[in-house]
Amino acid sequence: MKSHYQILVIGGGTAGIMTAAQLLEKNKNLDIAIIEPAKTHYYQPAWTLVGAGTYDYEKTGRPMADVMPKGVKWIQDKATGFIPEQNTVNTAANGSITYDFMVVAPGLTYDYSLVPGLGDAIDKGVVCSNYTNPNHTWNVIKNFKGGTALFTQPTTPIKCGGAPQKIMYLAEHHFRKSGVKNQSNIVFATAGTVIFGVKEIANTLMEVVDRKDINVRFGYQLKKVDGENQIAWYKFAEHEKEHNHKDVKTEKDGDLTGIYFDMLHTAPPSVAPKFIQDSPLVNEGQWLDVDHHSMQHNKYDNIFGLGDVASLPTAKTGAAIRKQVPVVVENIIHLIKNNKVKNNSYQGYSSCPLVTDYGKMVLAEFDYDNNFTPDPKLKQMLIFDSSKEHWRLWMLKKYGLPYLYWNKMLKGQDV
Repeated sequence: MKSHYQILVIGGGTAGIMTAAQLLEKNKNLDIAIIEPAKTHYYQPAWTLVGAGTYDYEKTGRPMADVMPKGVKWIQDKATGFIPEQNTVNTAANGSITYDFMVVAPGLTYDYSLVPGLGDAIDKGVVCSNYTNPNHTWNVIKNFKGGTALFTQPTTPIKCGGAPQKIMYLAEHHFRKSGVKNQSNIVFATAGTVIFGVKEIANTLMEVVDRKDINVRFGYQLKKVDGENQIAWYKFAEHEKEHNHKDVKTEKDGDLTGIYFDMLHTAPPSVAPKFIQDSPLVNEGQWLDVDHHSMQHNKYDNIFGLGDVASLPTAKTGAAIRKQVPVVVENIIHLIKNNKVKNNSYQGYSSCPLVTDYGKMVLAEFDYDNNFTPDPKLKQMLIFDSSKEHWRLWMLKKYGLPYLYWNKMLKGQDV
């Protein structure tokens, strides 16, 4: 098998596939390979809707072979390490592969040791996560008969920071419809100081919280989960405070406070994959060390990184990747031709579609400074303020975005 490529891409997720596809759109003669072990490519943003029983899980996956850009060599293998000084990637089955340029985009992984007990409890009984098994989430929600429904998240960065609360809003809607809302307390416990970092969006979400009678607890740092006794244990940050207090059963253990739950939904604690963490490519925080504007590695000029693994101070979403890819592509092509990068324009754009009810959504679009930056194209859809709930945004989430993802974004087309 060939062991050298002009451009080697690590990861066949959204970032890897889009980058390879756009590179080939610009220049069909580029010699590109993608290292990716998985057989299936998932459209994960739909998993929120799967967890709420309004989207078919089977429709969120397609064979990896079908989404690989034509003209790219797919190496179905795991990258295991890097020797960047020698432009070399080590793999599990194919030995060493060398490159002229490398794009690192393997996404992130979960480290359950950061929240002891969660690994044993997740996806079993009444503990669920849309991140790992959205079908189980739907079973938990539809079988919930009342009590404390606890929605929470770890203190690590996670995919789409809004996802742990989106499923809560949909669950509340379902509880109302199924008649269990009156015998339920819905609690959202977050380590953050606010419900969302963008002021315009936070204002709307607090109105949603009030309408749905949800108890929000800020400064709650998830420390461990006792699945057997159904207790989530928290340490309080200095900014600990509550909005819309509810009397739920709690207990103390030293400096920890436990909340008893009848169902628990959380995001798993997220980290860069181990082969990235153990490499010379990471910063002190153990994420891929890239320039925040050019996506070029801060130490190795012929390496770029993007997507969830990158050390960028913005939300880890597919929408962020959509704006990162063209910057990486332009810089690689410029580097090949002129030996330097050209595009420093990535300003931290990300977006989080916040579903607030079946049939309603808010669209948070923002930059590194948490400025609200709505896409002007939304006006063509007759959405004039995307910080407010709108049924047209729900239609975009459920039908528009999946179509654009499979048919345009993964094929290297601009959307």
